[in-house]
Amino acid sequence: MSDACAGCSSAGSGCNPETCGTNPQDEKIKKTLGRIRHKLVVMSGKGGVGKSTVAANIAVALALAGKKVGLLDVDVHGPSLPRLLSLAGTQPHIERDYIEPVAYNNNLLVMSLGFLLPSPKDAVIWRGPVKTGLIRQFISDVAWGDLDYLILDCPPGTGDEPLSALQEIGPEAQAIIVTTPQGVAVDDVRRSVTFCAQVGNKVFGLVENMSGYACPNCGHVENIFSTGGGEALAGEMGVPFLGRIPLDPEVARSGDEGYPIAKLGQDNATSRALGEIIKPILALAD
Repeated sequence: MSDACAGCSSAGSGCNPETCGTNPQDEKIKKTLGRIRHKLVVMSGKGGVGKSTVAANIAVALALAGKKVGLLDVDVHGPSLPRLLSLAGTQPHIERDYIEPVAYNNNLLVMSLGFLLPSPKDAVIWRGPVKTGLIRQFISDVAWGDLDYLILDCPPGTGDEPLSALQEIGPEAQAIIVTTPQGVAVDDVRRSVTFCAQVGNKVFGLVENMSGYACPNCGHVENIFSTGGGEALAGEMGVPFLGRIPLDPEVARSGDEGYPIAKLGQDNATSRALGEIIKPILALAD
């Protein structure tokens, strides 16, 4: 394979070295990514760990801090960001050669397949190449503009979507990996860390979600399940530990009703935990 083909999305599947780099979509992707300072892919080897909730709250917190943020939902089969951000039923404006992302506020732009489905009841039954094509289109054709951060919310596992996301963005993309403290989740999330190493992307940090239970009355966090599994995994795998987010009834309610907990500005264990997680992400822009 020639040096010109090394980063090509068609590498290994019929790429022609004489024409490599001339694909118009590849050029659009390169141009789009060149206007985005930091790319963070939120992922997990385990489903049900609150990954989309973490991604949405990180994006909202960064936007509230005055940063220009794009939030891209690449969970093709279970796009949940429209509900989490109270944007369900919104349709983006589409022109022949570009798509306008949905504005959550002045600083946060959102794109999801959930905006494009005729009905929320519709199942998406696609194979890998079609999903990869959609991710490429969401990067190349969506009018993201100049961004401080692009946050990608991936489905669980180490399959087509996270692989395509990391390959399309390239080695500059960093992963935020979400787990819960239980061993059954940690075992699967461990594979996400090795996945990133195998595809050549750095793990920015690991978040332990649903770590303990935050009492809605007094705010005390009680470790009624378990805690520390995510932090232990981060130490074992040599990746940064970003912090613990307790299991909070308000987070579940906010997700169902579409108002991110980061937007409420409350002083409680959950908001303080999110604040600590956001600090090193904000430091990237310094």
